[in-house]
Amino acid sequence: MNSRNQAKTTGRACVLLALLAIGPRPASAQSWQGYGRDAQHSCLATTGSQMPNRVRWSASVDLNNPTGTITTHYGTPVITRSNNVIFPTARVTTQANPNQYLIQARHATNGALLWSLETDYAVPPHNWVPVCGITLTPLDRGLAIPAGGGTVLFRQFPDVVNKPAPARLAFYGLGNYQANPAAFNAAIQICTPITCDRLGTLYFGYVSSAGAGSNLPGYPDGIPSGLARIDANGAGSFISAANLAGAQSGNPPNQSVTKVVMNCAPALSTDGSTVYVAVNGGNFTAGYLCAVTSASLAYSARAPLTDPRTGGPAPVPDDGSGTPTVAPDGDVYFGVLEVGAPTANHDRGWLLHFSGDLSQTKLPSAFGWDDTASIVPKAAVPSYTGASSYLLLTKYNNYADPFVGADGQNKLALVDPNVSMIDPVTGVTVMNAFLTVLGPTFNQELNKGVREWCINSAAIDPVNKCAIVNSEDGRLYRWDFTANTLLPNNVGAPVPLGLYLAPPTGEAYTPTVIGPDGAVYAINNATLFSCVSQ
Repeated sequence: MNSRNQAKTTGRACVLLALLAIGPRPASAQSWQGYGRDAQHSCLATTGSQMPNRVRWSASVDLNNPTGTITTHYGTPVITRSNNVIFPTARVTTQANPNQYLIQARHATNGALLWSLETDYAVPPHNWVPVCGITLTPLDRGLAIPAGGGTVLFRQFPDVVNKPAPARLAFYGLGNYQANPAAFNAAIQICTPITCDRLGTLYFGYVSSAGAGSNLPGYPDGIPSGLARIDANGAGSFISAANLAGAQSGNPPNQSVTKVVMNCAPALSTDGSTVYVAVNGGNFTAGYLCAVTSASLAYSARAPLTDPRTGGPAPVPDDGSGTPTVAPDGDVYFGVLEVGAPTANHDRGWLLHFSGDLSQTKLPSAFGWDDTASIVPKAAVPSYTGASSYLLLTKYNNYADPFVGADGQNKLALVDPNVSMIDPVTGVTVMNAFLTVLGPTFNQELNKGVREWCINSAAIDPVNKCAIVNSEDGRLYRWDFTANTLLPNNVGAPVPLGLYLAPPTGEAYTPTVIGPDGAVYAINNATLFSCVSQ
């Protein structure tokens, strides 16, 4: 089978009208475009954040009303330059309409509903519910939404209330989908957030059960799981996960690889020429970080994801939501679990570090599980005088769960990608933890340690030199890099630190976001909170 299957959609004209003549310009500096803010997943805002002193408004992101520990991954809210907040909400599921989502657009100032849109997206089967990840296209011209059968719904001009019904795009050809929607809906599901580049091209991972003999219209030999691309003209293409892991380098397809890692949003190089995504053979199996050309999905490189302690293949879980981060210098970071988890490294995993061409493995960090590293410019950390132009913010939890057995001193850390230290847990040489902050709330459930930080992509505010961070204690914090303190500090209050959002809740890690007006957003206990200073 051709390693790059090209598929032209029949609905190209309507997409051209929707996208208009978008040139090679990046999304507005005021937009929070999608997961990790931008196509590099830097999590780096360009506007200063407000101190989170009060909740301005809140809205449910899960109408199923989950209780107990929440294992649903909720999609990152996106925010337009006009300061409208758009986010997916899981609907109450029925046998007739399983796993459908409602997309809501709300005014940032008061939470008033601007518009809503149903999507027929069904998440791929997995015990931890995968994310429904939307994205804005450049200049906020459109919103891309996961939909049924691996298709994408494209809504024009998301700041406008009354718009035509969204166009449907299919990476394997819209005409093929329209010939038998039920067959494609049953066989193919998007399994990652959608990433958009500066040209308006969409990239996402998908899983497929459509093998040989599936008789999908246009694809009698089926469509293997892999990575999809839809350009601004509506032309679609895809590459199988097996080919991502090596076939296009002259090797046969890698049969140990079956799919893109769930929730692993593709990342773009700083010049937009390369797409990075991780693949594995199923939950907690070994995998690779892969690179393909953005224009054609042609194979570029792969790097095996290995454990720095043992040198063996590292487990790559589908339960997490970590994605590649591409730094300003072109280096790429991606998190995995450790060999011998949970006790070998206290279930912290590793943040692996590669050169942009994936040919060189560099200094790792001691925590990588379910985390996307945020870029922190050197200028945002006044006490840092080292040579690195940026640091990385990650969780630095040290879990005290009975099956892990660590001390529960759960921290956040700024790690230096170019300076090493010896990790006290494993004895491995890792990135130096230049600055850390301990969670402030005692863990009463375990009677040990502190509540863990509950974040997979921490929003960075370089103006105020801080990060917006969320905790399983139910409160939202600003981590001030200058004083290395957690704010707000409500002196005299029964709970002095942080802004209360919800009761303490164990949940799959969630993102934080900064809007163009400086409002900060966090998801806690299946609710999206908009937080401001006054």
